Amino acid sequence: MDFHGIDLNLLAAFDALMSERNVTRAATQVGVSQPAMSAALSRLRTLLGDPLFLRSADGLLPTPRARELADPVSQALRQIEATLVKKPAFVPGEAVLTFNLGLSDYPAFVLLPALLEALGEQAPGIAINVHAFNDRDHAVDLLDAGVIDAAIGVLPTHPEGRILTRPILRDEFVTIVASHHPAARRGMNMKTYLSLPHALVSPEGQRHGLVDQALAQQGKQRTLALTLPQMFAVPAVVARTGMTATVMKRIALNSPAGHKLALFAPPMPLPEIVFHVIWHRRSEGNLAQQWLRALIESVAHAL
Repeated sequence: MDFHGIDLNLLAAFDALMSERNVTRAATQVGVSQPAMSAALSRLRTLLGDPLFLRSADGLLPTPRARELADPVSQALRQIEATLVKKPAFVPGEAVLTFNLGLSDYPAFVLLPALLEALGEQAPGIAINVHAFNDRDHAVDLLDAGVIDAAIGVLPTHPEGRILTRPILRDEFVTIVASHHPAARRGMNMKTYLSLPHALVSPEGQRHGLVDQALAQQGKQRTLALTLPQMFAVPAVVARTGMTATVMKRIALNSPAGHKLALFAPPMPLPEIVFHVIWHRRSEGNLAQQWLRALIESVAHAL
């Protein structure tokens, strides 16, 4: 098949380069040598009259023309593959395999137990290998490198066409104090909020988060008594001290210390946090991974 010098092999090479942003990995994906992939890129550049990819510190950077072509080419190739190649059905109950799943702290705490329960019921031969990440863009690095099959977390800072996402779970912030604290009886207005020492969850170690940004917009500042990199200890700390903290609601409700806490709406507007299932375009057509993503979404919706 040839359209003015552009054949399916060239389109497959372009799709792989968009996915991998690396000539060597793209060659491996397509099943050709690195020189052959470089030759294909050179031929594409000549035929389309555009450099398509520019070298950068982060790998190959697609030009606007390449970005314009990416989705139509990928969809066309997937449609051709679906038409010509009959894939064996994926039967979860008979499958014996391991999925590599990237999880930030929140979905590991809130979603993973229910997901494993569902797997035990529907696909007992499937195991999960969890890779932790705190930086949202680290998930993209893990997907690019093929270390994980999918991730669950907040959206990457700069979404790219090769990274696909779907929202699955939302949560809101609550402000917590110990149930025996005087503020638990009085209520949580801004004056009370600012009078209390605060605990801040900051995986990056910064002493400034969403709450501080919201307060700064009102010309206000809180007093930080504790900064820690993970969220699970916070409800227990608050339950046994005079501190307060603003955390996601499910963290407070699911904590063993949850029954010792009083929950309030924060005295300033804060955005909802949306968690996504995130995967690489190269695995879009993988039937086993399609099933896993659908199961994750189903479990999240049940929450």
